[in-house]
Amino acid sequence: MSGAALRILIIGGYGTFGARLSQLLCDDERFCLLIGGRSLAKAVAFVSGLGGKAGKEPVEFDRNGDVYKQLSAVAPAVTVDASGPFQTMGCDTYRVPRACISLGIDYADLADSREFVRGIAELDAEARAAGVFVLSGLSSFPALSFAALDRLAQDFSRIDHVSSGIAPSPHADIGPNVIRAIASYAGKPVPVLRNGISATGLGLIEWHRVTVAPPGCIPLKSGRFRLVDAPDLDLLPQRFGGLSSIFTGAATKPQSLQRLLAATAQLVRLKLLPSLLPFAPLMHRASKLLASGEHRGGMFVRASGSDRAGQPLEASWHLVAEGDDGPFIPVTGLEAMIRKLANGNRPADGARSAAGEFLLEEFERCFERFAIYSGTRHVRPGEVDLPLYRRLLGSAWERLPRAIAATHDTSEGGHRLSGRARVERGTGFLASIIAAAVGFPKAQDDVAVRVCFTTKGRIEFWTRDFGGAEFRSVQLEGHGRDAHLLAEDFGPFRILMAVVPDGAKLRFVVRGWRFFGIPLPLVLAPGGDIYEEERESRFHFHGEVGGPLTGLIVRYAGWLEEEGG
Repeated sequence: MSGAALRILIIGGYGTFGARLSQLLCDDERFCLLIGGRSLAKAVAFVSGLGGKAGKEPVEFDRNGDVYKQLSAVAPAVTVDASGPFQTMGCDTYRVPRACISLGIDYADLADSREFVRGIAELDAEARAAGVFVLSGLSSFPALSFAALDRLAQDFSRIDHVSSGIAPSPHADIGPNVIRAIASYAGKPVPVLRNGISATGLGLIEWHRVTVAPPGCIPLKSGRFRLVDAPDLDLLPQRFGGLSSIFTGAATKPQSLQRLLAATAQLVRLKLLPSLLPFAPLMHRASKLLASGEHRGGMFVRASGSDRAGQPLEASWHLVAEGDDGPFIPVTGLEAMIRKLANGNRPADGARSAAGEFLLEEFERCFERFAIYSGTRHVRPGEVDLPLYRRLLGSAWERLPRAIAATHDTSEGGHRLSGRARVERGTGFLASIIAAAVGFPKAQDDVAVRVCFTTKGRIEFWTRDFGGAEFRSVQLEGHGRDAHLLAEDFGPFRILMAVVPDGAKLRFVVRGWRFFGIPLPLVLAPGGDIYEEERESRFHFHGEVGGPLTGLIVRYAGWLEEEGG
């Protein structure tokens, strides 16, 4: 594209999502960003700190005002509505896209309202006649969720069940309009599909438990995803005929906030409150006040049915965003669309939902600049007998160095390895008691090591011998709340670890622990720098056990090779 800069009006341009879209586009001099909002002062302040090569203009814009007049005044080529909430637009629901069509302006939005996205198609004939595109729902639901499902669908001959969900970081800056959208349907009937027929669910009350776990990444903590009224609930049956059930959910963190939302939703269900909308400002303040926990968020899409050979198959796509990168996810589809438009690749004319409009690869390219990781997992009946570490790592198994993969590529009967190691022991009283109880070896600079682990079914039994001092453990795959974690049992203690490839290393990150099945505080969990490594084509190990109450208990490091190898 050459000539004048592409004028892009971002309604809500200084808000939660509009500001992030502006940040993604401000590096491109082909754009002129019109930062719109009801407060011109806020728009001016935001533009003054935005930076970048793109042109920038603060604009006063009110969706509830004379939209036609305001659009005519600023004359954008594309209007992006990133403000919301789209659930409470009032009687003139489509006033912004209608005005855009009448003025020959392309339009896209971040709508997550089921009715808004479903009804946008009524503008199709008008948009085609005007030669413009109108895309609704270019957000996590339905644009990204459909892109992920289309990737999964390649392995299916038939899909029976689909579920998806978003788990925002508890520290994400959730805007007041997002809260208003949630409040609009909390505790109210939500049309869903169950057993192939239309049914009714209850917003924020019904839930599925899911662990979001991209292969090779530290999983999110298992959480309850509560039913949300997303566009996918209408759009999925149109795309995939014969579906039996659909679920879309959100896992609000921390748990205290989720329980509060669920409890107040019950008041609406019981008709003790007509709606939570009047309480949206209070809910917004509560989300900020109660924010606690890890700075991590994520998303999943899961499908089950039959593979191309007619055999049962469950496949899932997982995404984890570290730090504060999660709120960029809903606007990556808009960024991809605008950059394609600048390159002369425009969407087809007409009005429609954004479901299926973009490939997952286009989102993934946008993710690369962030700490956002995604991947797929497949479960087939024949794969339950795969070795433990293959099951845990899924597609990330292929990233393992050869020496590490060979060590864990076990079959019935197991492995016997031997080598040398150095052992250090903590000197604290409690550390000494625990080390003696488990059987950890004594401190030695150079000791012969022998490791034997045998496989029985889906469980591995490990015996480690350091110069005649043995200690044993049992390794297995976690389930339920502990899904996708490696569980290692030392007597009555169970340590839960994420297994994460990291270059030439395989790291073990402690994510929880149990005593006789009772969960204990993670902050007190034993752990340290635990990894396996390939060095000069040989398998090396580094184990460290300690905790805030005990200090160092034991640290051992060395190398192993197959006996007789």
